[in-house]
Amino acid sequence: MDHFELRDGSLHAEHVPLAAIADVAGTPTYVYSTATIERHARVFRDALDGVESGPEGPLIAFAVKANPNKAVLATLARAGLGADVVSGGELARARAAGVPANKIVFSGVGKTAEEMAQALHEGIFQFNLESEPEAEMLSQVAVALGRVAPVAFRVNPDVNAGTHAKISTGGSEDKFGVPISRVMAAYARAATLPGLKVQGVAVHIGSQLTDLAPSRAAFTRIGALIGELRAAGHDITTADLGGGLGVPYDSAKPLPPSPAVYGAMVREVTAGWNVRLLFEPGRVIVGNAGVLLTRVVRVKQGETQPFVIVDAAMNDLLRPSLYDAWHEIRAVTPSGERFTATIVGPICESGDTFAKRREMDEVKAGDLVVFLTAGAYGATMASTYNSRGLTPEVMVSGHDWAIVRARQTIESLISADSLPEWLEKETVA
Repeated sequence: MDHFELRDGSLHAEHVPLAAIADVAGTPTYVYSTATIERHARVFRDALDGVESGPEGPLIAFAVKANPNKAVLATLARAGLGADVVSGGELARARAAGVPANKIVFSGVGKTAEEMAQALHEGIFQFNLESEPEAEMLSQVAVALGRVAPVAFRVNPDVNAGTHAKISTGGSEDKFGVPISRVMAAYARAATLPGLKVQGVAVHIGSQLTDLAPSRAAFTRIGALIGELRAAGHDITTADLGGGLGVPYDSAKPLPPSPAVYGAMVREVTAGWNVRLLFEPGRVIVGNAGVLLTRVVRVKQGETQPFVIVDAAMNDLLRPSLYDAWHEIRAVTPSGERFTATIVGPICESGDTFAKRREMDEVKAGDLVVFLTAGAYGATMASTYNSRGLTPEVMVSGHDWAIVRARQTIESLISADSLPEWLEKETVA
């Protein structure tokens, strides 16, 4: 469920007309619904009721990479969520938004010594280690700082997630985690390293999961592994089950499993583990909470079909170009007429295509349209390709709304560059 609905013939975000936002913020613009974010956080939390997770209950650490906007993170922090981060920048964003350090998990395959030191100074809850060399580096950093790093190894369970290859993370050939065949040796080595406190295991097999069978298989392997690790003398107190639960992009396809169904599976599989469970939801919290609002530049008749050219582009929303991802496209003020068209942006790339031969609301130059389910992996993956400034972001709450990231100007882009001395002397304004 989301809070983007037609009212009096025009699409609103909660109680705010999207056309009113476009008049002030311009287009393209990302628009987020606070009510939707809060609802999805509550639904996910409620789905985990009854999960065995110790006296503190499960730690739900929002995957910051899905949407790192400070207003989004602050909304989730107020809802009691923590943060799963994969860089020092994401860690800094989470802390700036009010996420407590003891609710932060640091994942990612390429943590640097500087990022490790940053996280140790903050006092985060856990490092999810992805290799034996990473454990050795963290040990050295922790000892140098006089700190102890709480750690888990991310285990690669060799499970095919059944999702797009570019967002699959649990197969034997994927770059993530320690192969399950080598994991006992990795824990044995980590137990001897000073400055490390081995406390958990972690797994994450992919994103946009639409079938729970692969997750069940991976979690079952982790449950068996916890028993083996304890038998080997390791005090395992946490289990991070990752995230990846899918959301409905295309209404014509079957719905992904609901958080409630996911929670029931987790309760069944993890019964008796005697650990604190960690979760890293991202897309399922914010995906349907955001839209990309754009305006039609013109409609161009091609040889066999019309092209709807909008002012949003692949630099603003990369998913269709990168993953062939589907986003539902709607007119903000639909006339009731429909047509079939290909929707493209102004970037000088054939890949700047949002949809091919899509049946949609008929639109003309100047009309506003939205790409739905754009709250996850939208603005966060944007670039300035073709010297297009980063798109603004807007947060709506009831009747109120605010620009929570201003549109980047071309002047700021140019001013970030500098000329070397030999060109500075020759350049004429």
